[in-house]
Amino acid sequence: MVIQIQDKDKKEQICRSILEALPDWFGIPEGINEYANSSRELPLWADMDGEVVRGFVVLKETSQYTAEVCVMGVRKEFHRLGIGKQLFHALYEFARESGYEFLQVKTLQDGLYESYNKTNAFYKSMGFKELECLETYWDKDNPCQIYVMSVK
Repeated sequence: MVIQIQDKDKKEQICRSILEALPDWFGIPEGINEYANSSRELPLWADMDGEVVRGFVVLKETSQYTAEVCVMGVRKEFHRLGIGKQLFHALYEFARESGYEFLQVKTLQDGLYESYNKTNAFYKSMGFKELECLETYWDKDNPCQIYVMSVK
């Protein structure tokens, strides 16, 4: 079941524990700390199976018109069960109800790493379209692909 989490400490704990369990995507401790700390102040939804948190997603406003999928993670043992899709739909509905016109997400460019090829395929399946690739946003070895979609 996907629920919005309000408690700041719980949001940080959920974010940190799942990202630490996904080293193929989130292997830099400083990045995990940054996501976990910022998640305290941002809307966060978690997929819960009883007390087990299977995944989460965080929304961040980037302008009055646009919100971003700031960070998203689903524990690897729960991949391909529709959890990411359910989490995304909760975030999308919130964005729509909040009056945002666009959603964006930043990830690594397609074709570099198998794990990120799956990430790119997921976002495309949700309806995101390629906007641009910023080759030095993170660093030259990790070009940043930006995807966007209209919120209707």
